[in-house]
Amino acid sequence: MSRFRNRVFTSTLMVSAGLMALSAPAYAQEDAVEATAAAAQAEPQSDVGGDIVVVAQGRAQQLSEVPLAISAVSAESLQNSGANDIRQLNQVAPSLLVSSTGSEANGSARLRGIGTVGDNPGLESSVAVFIDGVYRSRSGIGLNELGEIERVEVLRGPQGTLFGRNASAGLIHIISKKPSFTFGGTAELTYGNYDMWRASGSITGPITETLAARLDGVWVKRDGFYKDHNNDTDVNNRNRYFVRGQLLFEPSDDVSFRLIGDYTNRKERCCGAVYVDGSANPYIGNLNELATPLNSPNGNNIVNVLRDLGQPLASFHNGYDRNINVSPGRGYGGRTTDMGISGELNWNFGGAKLTSITAWRKYKSDQGGDLDYSAVDILYRAPDGNNERKFETFSQELRLQGAAFDDRLDWLVGGYYANEDLDLTDNLRFGSQYGRFATCRLISGTALSFAYSPGSTGCLGTTPIPALGGATGRQAVGAAFGQLGPTILAAIDRLDAVRDKGTTLDIFHQNSKNWALFTHNIVHITDKLDLTLGVRYTSEKKKLSATFNNDNTACLAQRQAMDQFLTNPALSAIAGGLIGLTCQGNNTTELSGVSIADSRKDSQWTGTAVLSYKATDDLMVYASYSRGYKAGGFNLDKSALKSPTGVVMVPGATPGTFVPSTTFAAAGGAQALVGHLQFDPEKVHAFELGAKYQTGPFSLNMAIFRQDFTNFQLNTFDGSVYIVQNVNGCSEDLKGADRDQSKFPGTPNYNAGATASGACSPDNVKHGMRSQGVELEASLVPARNLRVGLGLTYSDTKYSKNLVGTEDGAPLNQALRKLPGSQMSNAPKLVTTGSLSWTPDVGTSGLSALFYIDGRMTSDYNTGSDLFPQKAQDGYFVANARVGLRGPDGRWAVEVWGQNIFNQDYAQVAFNAPFQEGAANTAFADPQYPGGRQIFGMFLAEPRTYGVTLRGKF
Repeated sequence: MSRFRNRVFTSTLMVSAGLMALSAPAYAQEDAVEATAAAAQAEPQSDVGGDIVVVAQGRAQQLSEVPLAISAVSAESLQNSGANDIRQLNQVAPSLLVSSTGSEANGSARLRGIGTVGDNPGLESSVAVFIDGVYRSRSGIGLNELGEIERVEVLRGPQGTLFGRNASAGLIHIISKKPSFTFGGTAELTYGNYDMWRASGSITGPITETLAARLDGVWVKRDGFYKDHNNDTDVNNRNRYFVRGQLLFEPSDDVSFRLIGDYTNRKERCCGAVYVDGSANPYIGNLNELATPLNSPNGNNIVNVLRDLGQPLASFHNGYDRNINVSPGRGYGGRTTDMGISGELNWNFGGAKLTSITAWRKYKSDQGGDLDYSAVDILYRAPDGNNERKFETFSQELRLQGAAFDDRLDWLVGGYYANEDLDLTDNLRFGSQYGRFATCRLISGTALSFAYSPGSTGCLGTTPIPALGGATGRQAVGAAFGQLGPTILAAIDRLDAVRDKGTTLDIFHQNSKNWALFTHNIVHITDKLDLTLGVRYTSEKKKLSATFNNDNTACLAQRQAMDQFLTNPALSAIAGGLIGLTCQGNNTTELSGVSIADSRKDSQWTGTAVLSYKATDDLMVYASYSRGYKAGGFNLDKSALKSPTGVVMVPGATPGTFVPSTTFAAAGGAQALVGHLQFDPEKVHAFELGAKYQTGPFSLNMAIFRQDFTNFQLNTFDGSVYIVQNVNGCSEDLKGADRDQSKFPGTPNYNAGATASGACSPDNVKHGMRSQGVELEASLVPARNLRVGLGLTYSDTKYSKNLVGTEDGAPLNQALRKLPGSQMSNAPKLVTTGSLSWTPDVGTSGLSALFYIDGRMTSDYNTGSDLFPQKAQDGYFVANARVGLRGPDGRWAVEVWGQNIFNQDYAQVAFNAPFQEGAANTAFADPQYPGGRQIFGMFLAEPRTYGVTLRGKF
């Protein structure tokens, strides 16, 4: 098979080379379109959709002529909506959802419900971000300021035969404004609530007859949306600046070279979170009421522990109130720098056109965090330079395109190469109160709760209790275990002493080298019928090395002391708890000084075929198939090496019976377990039917799509560790084994056979997730200076009914038990968008007014990748508006604006609060399972903002 594929690929290249030899000058039409694009840049467009110029197929084309699902958003539309980064595209692109969570360094973009979630830098995005043709390593990098742009193109569905980097779900291409040979400039000053100041400007013009330059700059400062009362500061603020310089060299009509350099600096506190309560989600009760009494069957012992260690009870029912309590001395301070330089050469040889894009980029982000999101000091990262993620990337793309056979064929061949170094350093540490929190969590959640005393060592009381015959709680616990009492008490004290311990410095280094060859050809079968064929071969190799350093010596000592009790049914629960709480997340000296290394290589054929028909001058219909791909990689989280304790269920024994843990050494060392960090490539087969209608003032684009994903890459935080899991389906009935509702007997919906029967024969593995639906986008100009844009996306994005993990049919991780047959996270079924822009003349003096409003209505969806019902988000509506007065020819403007003008409250993402899962005893019956007594946090969307903007240009 590999020989056959190689022959096919070689033949494809030979045919393309032959076509180049037969090429004839055929650039009149494209040159005309590019001239239209240049004129459009000079005169801002107000299209949302409409017949504007795009380069989605590597060629300048009218939007209505491109047989591809694409949203093209002009600079004016983004300016009116108040967009400064790609998040605001949500308002005008209904199939897109951009959000950010605990770090803006890894913000997430989704198209048609498909995207990559979480803050793990080892995962690339299913939706790629390109700026001026240059791939940005992670979509969160697009959350920076963008400066002045010409337009944004949002391409839906698999991409790879045109753009440099593969994308399995789609891409966002941001095109900035080029230098002009006409001297000019812009200036803008904005003031808004939260004491927000934003200043931006640009200047452009000729240096010589063949050389033009442009300089853009943006400065932003704003208070944060969260108020931290413990440290008297605000969180989620803005303090950043951005500069971009460009040179455009055009020595002739056939040659142009564009050099771009940019630099971004951000020094901000990000990102705070609040607790989810009943007002935000009906599956969450009033946590304040759950705080007492301590052993109430309907209570939550974690709320009691947090309260008794200093967390204000009011914080458990704040809902969307942005008051937070960060642990004293902790914070979210961080600094991000992003810089790069790129050069784009376009050279028209007459019979062919060469495009070369060469780029170097460097990105560094150091972000601290109070990661338990509470006043109790449980878990933190310090912004001390030992908590960084750094990307340094070199990329080179070459494309050669032309026409042949009397313009019957538009051909394009190209190649791409990228070399990326990713360095991740981490200092995740248990806080100064972790040990006491952990012991109180253990004591309050077991039969030992009679001894609960948060002010005492080990959370064991030292005051005589009459009900215990005058014994103290500590004495009673020791006596309860007989001659083993001193050993158990010592283990509890050992856990209590784990304070400000953990990672001192973990270092991950990953090098990724990938290259690709691709061709994209449009055959004009008749004047009305076109066939597009694209093929790509990609080869990628990743090398990983890591070194771990840790000062949590208690973990290994606890393991050695407690292993002997794990097979004792009477002691296994407390012994397992003592080990697990001491060693959470593999935060142990057992790995200190240990190094690991691994590598993986992927190669993949992808491609597309599109048949399009111009039924009339105004109507085009098309049908397409695409095969997409996103590379595999490594989970850059050491917790994935193995469970913190090594505790496993005894095969065939009564569920809940444990055997002793195995150390890393017993497993052959950490290097023997390094394969647990790997995840496989994500693949997709996509089908689409579409139509584009454009006549005068009205345009309508429609697409019906189906996309089947195998090896979908899912990132989940289960409250303790990050789980990166491939998700596949199984054609055989797993009889509910993948729907395990509980892993312990005696709790609701326990499925005794889940751990033994959740696997699937490799021959029966199929796609694990399907996205299908319909998209509509319309633009109407019913009168002069009046434009209306409408959009609708219905997307049924579901997991298969029977799910497994890898393609060999291994069981799905138990934390993902809610996935089978469910709608995917962050994938609302229905989204509608609308915008209205009216710019009437004011008298005859050349003045004009601006009246603008846009809105996005989103149906219900779940924000958590594990789909726990406590993470569900009700549908909501967000609107932006702008009113202004403009001078003649737009030389000046005064605008009053508002974003989220109805102050709609909603969560971007809800999550399991770290380590904050309460105990479940046999009397506990929670109808809201599977969340049980887990406490949840949420990262809120921005509240209402408003302000005034002054603009000027010359």
